[in-house]
Parts: sequence; structure tokens; C-alpha cells
Amino acid sequence: MTEGKNKNLKIISIAFAAGLVGGGVTLGGNYLLNEYTNFGTTVVGTGQKVSVNNSKVEGQSLATKAFNHVSGAVVSVINLQKSSNTTLFGGQTTNDTSDTSGLSTASEGSGVIYKKNNGEAYIVTNNHVVAGANGLQVLLADGKKVTAKLVGKDAYTDLAVLSISADKVDTVASFVNSDKLEPGQSVLAIGSPLGTQYATSVTEGIISATNRTVKATDEQGNSLGNETVIQTDAAINPGNSGGPLVNLAGQIVGINSMKLASSQDGTSVEGMGFAIPANTVVKIINELEKNGSITRPGMGVSMLDLASVSANDQKNILKLPTDISKGAVVMTISDGSPAARAGLKQYDVITKFGDADITNASDLRSAIYSHRVGDTVEITYYRGGKVQTASIKLDQTSQQAETKEN
Repeated sequence: MTEGKNKNLKIISIAFAAGLVGGGVTLGGNYLLNEYTNFGTTVVGTGQKVSVNNSKVEGQSLATKAFNHVSGAVVSVINLQKSSNTTLFGGQTTNDTSDTSGLSTASEGSGVIYKKNNGEAYIVTNNHVVAGANGLQVLLADGKKVTAKLVGKDAYTDLAVLSISADKVDTVASFVNSDKLEPGQSVLAIGSPLGTQYATSVTEGIISATNRTVKATDEQGNSLGNETVIQTDAAINPGNSGGPLVNLAGQIVGINSMKLASSQDGTSVEGMGFAIPANTVVKIINELEKNGSITRPGMGVSMLDLASVSANDQKNILKLPTDISKGAVVMTISDGSPAARAGLKQYDVITKFGDADITNASDLRSAIYSHRVGDTVEITYYRGGKVQTASIKLDQTSQQAETKEN
């Protein structure tokens, strides 16, 4: 979530979240391994002066050790924009973000240094943290502020890579296989809740779920499809987006990206934060370093959720059978696109893409993105009330492969 100062939190969707785990409590009784407490009582007699005693907590907790191991790699990311649009987000971001003259802070987020190479240090953060930036700065853990360059970004996974000079970087974080995570494992979230004033804050929690599917949206509220994320109850607040979620060895298990503040019916919720799994992060940042963007397959269509079409239009225009209530309606088709070559037409209703059932436009986008450029996929669709099939060979497309009609 892009952390704007005037933002109203509801779903801080592919874009706003994170916090880090703190101090001395390790869940599940594990604190006994490294923390010993003597609960003896000392009585101070009348007239005696009260003094401060030595702590009876011996040794560092696992959480403290993990924090100390990785916190030096956690940074604040400062989004700088021209004064005329400092409250706007999602504008055009160029890769030349090193010139910060005449710019002011529009928003602040978090990030983590994961690599040093050839005099450069590389930082992963959220795409929404850098959205609309005319310049970028990074506040290091030691308080030094440096200029950053945008290496690449991807709106679909809400990830971005920045680079800075490595001469002031001493600590680099590492990733762990997120496929091995289990619910109940303790984790810490580190970042800058509410901005750099609270940089390197830490919160603690557990893994609540390892493969949670959530709806992702961009800064304008447009659907980006489904995303598989890690769910945690570690506290996440605006400004923490892009910060790491780490295990008790100080290894990155995910990048914090979202917080659920209320359900669709407005019910307030607590302790539901989401992070992009480390395995996904590593795959994306490697490609961003190499190409600056992510190449994904596409059909070349714009779509509409069937559920948003009135019952009257479903019957009279789409001529759908009464038992078909879910799918993605093709609204426009680009000339020469895979969809055009496959013979798709306006108002075709796609209900299956390969092995995936399609209930809406987001499902279709997610199904397309699960394939590679050049793959041939069989689709099922309804036209004029009759079910049909076609084979479609996917082409290369831009970051926003398929668009959804508003």
C-alpha cells in the first residue's frame, strides 16, 4: 500500500503494510531456551532508598537475536514528488529517480537490502511505495540518508527493486524457502510504521496461514487478480509496506504488503496482515534486476465480470443459459491479438481457461499469468447461448496484461 499521509485504511491492498517483531517473547514456550527469569521478591524497608536493580532476565530472546541479525538491512524508502502532486499516487515513475532537487516527501514506506554487487546494494520494496515518484531516497538503519535509483517494478506482484551505493551498507538480509513455512511459526515484521519517525520498529506474531488467496488491487482500485500470500498476526501499519517478515533466525520469509482493516461489510478486524512469499519475491526481483519489468503472457482483451451484468442483459444480449451466472465477458479485442486469432468476439463469456474455472475477470487474469508466453491453452466460452471451445496461443504483453472494464 502506498503510504500517503491522508490515506484512509480499509484494505491496504497490494500496497500498504508491515511492522516488525519485537523484543523478548518467543511463542510456544521457546523462551525457556534463552530466557531465564527469577521471580524472587525484594522488600524495601521503611526509610530505605529505592534503587534500580539488575535485570533478572538472563540472555537474549530468540526474537531479539533475530532482530539484531537483520535490522541493519531494513531501510525506510522515501517517495519524493513535485510539490504540485505530493498527495497523488500512482503517477508515472521513471527509472531516473536520483535527482531529488525541488522535490518534497509524498509518502514513506519500508524496504530491505538483500544483495551487494559491484559497488551497488539492492533493495526490495513494494511497487506502491515508489508509485508516482519523481525521486527516491533511502534512510539506512544507522540514520544516513542516500539517494536511490529505481531498477524495476511490477504492479501485479506489488514489488520493486531499488539500488544505492554499497559503500555505507554493512548488513545484507537473506531469503528462506517460504514453501517450508508452517502455521504457528513465530515471525517478526520490521519497518517504519507512520514513516521514518518510527523507523526500524519491530512487531511479533505467528504465521496464521501459508497460502492465503486475496484479491489484489492497484492504487486506482483496479483489480489485479488473485494473489497467494502469507497471513500473519504481526502488527502491520501504514509505512511498513515493503519491510521484511522474518523468522527467528532473521531470514526473510516474505515482504509485507497488505493489511486487512475491515471486511466487506465494514466489520473491523485485527491481526490480519499479508506478506508476499519469499519464493515469489526472489523470482520477481531476479527478473527485475535483469530486465526492469516482468514479461507475462496475454490474450489482448478487456473484460467485465459477468456478475456485474444485469440479469436482463445476460438473458437478452448475452443470451446465456439460466444456470450460467459466473464468468468473464469479453468487451474489446485488440487487432492481431491471440484472442482475435482464436476467433473470440465481443460479448463472448469465458467460463474456463485451461484447467481453471473462471468466475470473473480476476480469475481469468490469474489463469493467464499462470502460463508462459507461447503456451497454447484451450478455453471454454459461451456465445449466443451455446458453449464453444477454442485454442489460444498466448503472446507477450505488458505488465498489465489484461484490462478490466470499469
